[in-house]
Amino acid sequence: MTRIRLMLNVLAVSVGCMLFSSMAHAQATRTWVSGVGDDANPCSRTAPCKTFAGAISKTAPSGEISALDPGGFGALTITKAITINGDGTLAGILSAGVNGIIVNAGVNDVVNIRGISINGDGPANSGLAGIKYLAGKHLHVENCTIYGFTGGSSFGIEGANAGAGEMSITNTSITNCNIGIRASSNASNSTSISNVRINRGAFGIDILGGNATVSNSVISHQSSIGAVAEGSAVLNVVGSAVTNNGTGVSAFAGTSTIRVANCDILNNTIGVNNAGTGQRFGNNRITGNGTDEAGAALLLVGNR
Repeated sequence: MTRIRLMLNVLAVSVGCMLFSSMAHAQATRTWVSGVGDDANPCSRTAPCKTFAGAISKTAPSGEISALDPGGFGALTITKAITINGDGTLAGILSAGVNGIIVNAGVNDVVNIRGISINGDGPANSGLAGIKYLAGKHLHVENCTIYGFTGGSSFGIEGANAGAGEMSITNTSITNCNIGIRASSNASNSTSISNVRINRGAFGIDILGGNATVSNSVISHQSSIGAVAEGSAVLNVVGSAVTNNGTGVSAFAGTSTIRVANCDILNNTIGVNNAGTGQRFGNNRITGNGTDEAGAALLLVGNR
């Protein structure tokens, strides 16, 4: 009888340990990081982690990592649906020599990045991309500041997805980056860029494939092109200011399409350069450029 009791007690202790271990490794739907946190913590509100990378393994799919207070929270690779939220504080990433955030999620995963400041260490020309999008269903970037990615192959936001993907970028500033925003060449891509400021680089917006719409944005001081459609891409530029660039808006190839509506395209060396299919509505102001329009004439369509 004593032996049976002993065996039962051992079994109970083992089950209890297994349950405790399972609870200890459970992922939370919301986790927290702090400038004075520790990645050994459970990433709770009262015991936050130090880095985004330390918190992500403790965050459930479709959960959220929030920044409690100012801090540099380190580079991050995202492989699942998640929200990274730095709204309300200074949530920074210094990405010297690396990508700030890599998104390599599943085909049905939506990733939200909000309120993050990403510094590419511009003087050293060492940052690769502020955000590199390799895979996922939808990448949404909002209220972010990305700057200092000045190397010859550097990007503020790089769509490098081989499969179809969606990107939406809103209320974001991209400064001093070689290429501000690039969409990959996948023909099924859909890109929305709204209320974005892109200043000082070589290319502001480079659409390699699919369709993209730029609205209520400012693209200025790009040494090469402000906004360009390449390959078979379709680029719509609506209600935006494109100023002080080498070329303002360009359809780069015979298969490329650009459409401009209600835009101010001013003070560029070339306002619009159309090597493909181009349409413009009568409500644009294309003037004050070295050459207002080059290449094939834009088809004027009615304001409907």
